[in-house]
Amino acid sequence: MNKTCIIICGPTAVGKTSLAIELAVALNTEIISSDSRQCYKELNIGVAKPSIEELNTIPHHFVNSHSITEEVNAADFEKYALAAAEKIFEKKDQLVMVGGTGLYIKSFCEGLDAVPAVPESIRTEIILNYEQQGMAWLQDQIMGKDPLFFEKGEMHNPQRVMRALEVMIFTGNSILSYQLRQKKQRDFNVIKIGLELPREVLYERINQRVDEMIAAGLEQEVLGLLPFQSLNALKTVGYSEFFEYFKNGNSKTFTETVERIKQHTRQYAKRQMTWFKRDAEIKWTRPIKGLSVSWVSEI
Repeated sequence: MNKTCIIICGPTAVGKTSLAIELAVALNTEIISSDSRQCYKELNIGVAKPSIEELNTIPHHFVNSHSITEEVNAADFEKYALAAAEKIFEKKDQLVMVGGTGLYIKSFCEGLDAVPAVPESIRTEIILNYEQQGMAWLQDQIMGKDPLFFEKGEMHNPQRVMRALEVMIFTGNSILSYQLRQKKQRDFNVIKIGLELPREVLYERINQRVDEMIAAGLEQEVLGLLPFQSLNALKTVGYSEFFEYFKNGNSKTFTETVERIKQHTRQYAKRQMTWFKRDAEIKWTRPIKGLSVSWVSEI
């Protein structure tokens, strides 16, 4: 039998984790997370990490595997996930991958673009300007220098925009121009299952999840991470808003901060769907309990 990776993807709060665990149990296999934040052992509530019970039910890889002091990117994930998959396939014919970080899934399935290395001096200068002048400056720079990325790229993700800007400054080419290469061939099959819900239902689930995070102690979790707020791992929804809230003289109230987290999470979910909908290989379905039984019969 050919080795097969079943990927469960989709926007945040759609129900990926529970279905992935259900599927992994049915297949008697293991899970590789493709979430760019759940790998950090210091982050828990704000990244909707699987519960201890869920982690004990099925072996998980790329969860609690790194520290926030480590720089982890898509290239690191590709190397980590391929190594984990190789070990799992020594024992199993299938494995399950689950997560909402589209670039990580892409790197695992196809490899990464051959983007030239950029001098550290360029990157440092861009980061400094971003920290001093904010997202508006970053977006203005891209609009003027790389209109292709401005039109098609992730313009609300500061890390993606800074990366695009540094590549354009150094090479004179849009980072998107490096995505025209051949896909790498993997020695296993890939089945991609996308989960989606009507927008109003998904947004209500997002709002509810944020409320549950607040009740579980998200504010206290972020407060404990205050000394590390400059780290890339913490430039993410749910943490950034509270760091802003903790600043002296901040005009945002606690209620306004929670509403901003909900709004930014909804916007993130929309960007995730835009990314995944570009992938014609994804088979879309609703997250209905028991679906894994039918998937197993088809594999």
